[in-house]
Amino acid sequence: MEANYFPALLLVSLAGLSTTVGSAIGIFVRKPGNSFMAFTLGFAAGVMILVSFVELLAGAIAEIGFAPAHLAFFGGIVFIFLLDLAIPHEYGAEHHKTEEQAESPLLRTGLLIALGIGIHNFPEGMVTFAGALEDIKVGVAIAVAIGIHNIPEGLAVSVPVFAATGSRKKAFLWSFLSGLSEPIGATLAALILLPFLNETLLGVAFAAVAGIMVFISLDELVPSAREYEKGHLAILGVILGMMVMAVSLWLLGAVNK
Repeated sequence: MEANYFPALLLVSLAGLSTTVGSAIGIFVRKPGNSFMAFTLGFAAGVMILVSFVELLAGAIAEIGFAPAHLAFFGGIVFIFLLDLAIPHEYGAEHHKTEEQAESPLLRTGLLIALGIGIHNFPEGMVTFAGALEDIKVGVAIAVAIGIHNIPEGLAVSVPVFAATGSRKKAFLWSFLSGLSEPIGATLAALILLPFLNETLLGVAFAAVAGIMVFISLDELVPSAREYEKGHLAILGVILGMMVMAVSLWLLGAVNK
């Protein structure tokens, strides 16, 4: 496991800091079209849903059993639901309002999004790190899913901050900080939690994160995608995201045989 320390931290860092890709889109594209946003958010949801059920939950069932895995899965859903209630944050089309909207509410929206994303990303970093230590294939799969998910999150942070302040540096900084919580979570796992990690705990963690990802996909990403585009682009994005994730998992499995 020790040999995987650096690859695991690198994977988590790349996944977390992929928010900066979305930030760059928000800064330089400025106003991505509704079709682009609908498809991108749907794609991220498809990736997260498939990896949650096919890789994470299925692996947890094999590791700790059907009932404990599903208890952890629904525990993850309850956890993220309570977190949503405790810390209000906005995603998707909610911050695309009229041009006459005041700068202060726009800035507040961007900072709330950054705070919410940062809190969501923290446990994701811990689990990605733990998964990569146990099996680099699992770590890559989680990192890819989270990385794709983080791109529109970075966009959601940068667009309102940039619109409110006119500062590319501030928009990029807040997006960067929201993604930085993932490698911080991984570092905490490496320094403090590593002695307690075992196959049972990892199985519980994978199932719980699967629940978190499914909740985020169904509660935030898909509804937001539908707000941007009432046609079929959102569901096409979901389907393509699932296909890409399925192919990537198949290729990773073939490489690791």
